[in-house]
Amino acid sequence: MQNNNKSLLWNAVFVLVLVAIASLVYLSGKRINYNWNWDRVVPYIATNAASAVTAPEDGNIVVGENNQLVLENLSGEVVVDLSAYDTVDVYEGDLIFEGDVLASVEEWRKGPILDGVIVTVKISLWSLAIALALGLVIGLMRISSNPALKKLSIVYIEIIRGTPLLVQIFIVYFFIGTVLDLERFTAGVVALSVFTAAYVAEIVRSGIQSIPRGQMEAARSLGMNYPKAMIYVILPQAFKQTLPPLAGQFINLIKDSSLVSVISITDLTKAGREVVSGSFAPFEVWFTVAALYLVLTGGLSWAIQLLEKKLSASD
Repeated sequence: MQNNNKSLLWNAVFVLVLVAIASLVYLSGKRINYNWNWDRVVPYIATNAASAVTAPEDGNIVVGENNQLVLENLSGEVVVDLSAYDTVDVYEGDLIFEGDVLASVEEWRKGPILDGVIVTVKISLWSLAIALALGLVIGLMRISSNPALKKLSIVYIEIIRGTPLLVQIFIVYFFIGTVLDLERFTAGVVALSVFTAAYVAEIVRSGIQSIPRGQMEAARSLGMNYPKAMIYVILPQAFKQTLPPLAGQFINLIKDSSLVSVISITDLTKAGREVVSGSFAPFEVWFTVAALYLVLTGGLSWAIQLLEKKLSASD
């Protein structure tokens, strides 16, 4: 009974803290005399507003074979069949010039913010996969008995961790990207992967070194060579140990992906910046952008927690 009362008390404290934070945000908005217009943001996420269908070239409006209006070009070829559209704005016999509005159609389509979310997810997934593979290799080099491999990994880790990600993005895009003719998206993925891999390498190194040496010795005594012992015995155990710090690093990767906007990749952050200039609703847009980043990082955190539970249950 006493434990239940304590639980209720601390849950009440939790609710009060959330209410206090919400009240602080509300009062701050009142104090700066800001008019909230959340409806301005919605069309930039997704909208079903009517979109115009324009003529791709000059021509005439005639009745086609199915007794529906079509646009024929000057050569008599059917360019646009207007039977598929909800509202037709032209009539039989009209002379049409390129760019004229022919019809309008209502359908759900993505807004720039949702497009930015998709780009952020793509660049994060690619960077995560490459960083994990590269970080594993660098981490194994870090604990290698080969002096050249070990020193190369140390130099790599110290240089990458000791320089800002923004500078690395500029170097990859404007220097390496120019030499190798990399696209913006590829350059962004490379920069994020190289940056994150340095941290993953140290996480992998610490995870491997946390496994008792007896595990390796036992594997070798069973006839396994070093690579097999590392793959089948050491790395699976180290992976369980390193999952929480890896999760934190991957969450940072999603947030760090916002920096690729400096090389004109229209990710979530750049999309938000563009929407602010067109919607005149800065606070609503940036709160929405922050919420979407929270959804992405929260989803990743939830997935990793499920993986942790599954791995712990298999022990």
